[in-house]
Amino acid sequence: MMETGAETRRKGFSLLRLLVSEDVAAGLSAADDRRLRALRWSVYIGLHLLCLAALWTGVSTTAIVSAFVLYVVRMFFVTAFYHRYFSHKAFKASRVFQFLMAVAGCTAGQRGPLWWAGHHRQHHAHADDPDDPHSPKHKGMLAAHMGWFLETENCATRWKYLRDLERFPELVWINRYDFLPFLALGALVYGVGAWLAVVAPELGTDGPQMLVVGFLWSTIALYHGTYTINSLAHRFGKRRFATKDDSRNNAWLALITLGEGWHNNHHFYPGSARQGFRWWEFDPTYAGLWMLARLGLVTELRPVPAWVIGAWANRQ
Repeated sequence: MMETGAETRRKGFSLLRLLVSEDVAAGLSAADDRRLRALRWSVYIGLHLLCLAALWTGVSTTAIVSAFVLYVVRMFFVTAFYHRYFSHKAFKASRVFQFLMAVAGCTAGQRGPLWWAGHHRQHHAHADDPDDPHSPKHKGMLAAHMGWFLETENCATRWKYLRDLERFPELVWINRYDFLPFLALGALVYGVGAWLAVVAPELGTDGPQMLVVGFLWSTIALYHGTYTINSLAHRFGKRRFATKDDSRNNAWLALITLGEGWHNNHHFYPGSARQGFRWWEFDPTYAGLWMLARLGLVTELRPVPAWVIGAWANRQ
């Protein structure tokens, strides 16, 4: 039977057409599923082990600063673009800047924008019930933190939650080839290190060191920083609002995720561009979005409605 255009578009391969196919979620034998799961875990653990290559490349202040900058910048790409824009449409942007946000988000190595948004929308639709893809209540802490996305059943993009976004062919394309910006950033970081080794040898860095320390260390830190919201923010912290899920506000998690730790706030009212509902709640992602709005790159940042603040105030 002939495939429709939409079906053809939705077929896509990530991570060098091997590890996360849109096709493999259905029709795999049990044996093939086990092999593919083992391969994914091997690649994921391998990325962690590659960080130990710093024993050979050495570590420099330049590489450490680069890792910190890459962590913060890419965390912003995930929290502002993947989460607050693609998942929740908490502000508006032109079609061109929308695509640039999608490309920027791919540099974090957390799959494509539509894959990320589809699973996150599923999470909100079924928060902490059995259909939540990463509920620590039903899946356990390890699976909620990082095991869930390595399972075959979660490889495919959740298209039924993405009717508003699947109409953009450029987003479908970058979602299919999400690994390209990630690899390009790694190559760029390596190239900068090699260049610095020639023009500024006193900095004590080079290509391999910048790749391992600057790029890989920040990537692994970014992974686990992001994952804490799925796992720890549903177990540890305070509940300002009586939501139906187990979400909690956690200032420490807000610190490492640029404001995402105000998770109970977010589950009570997901549509706001800010997740720190009060001025003292650390939310640099919102500050970054405010600056982008001042520059005219994004518009209509959705505020926290007065009734939401009132709902909390009335409980004091």
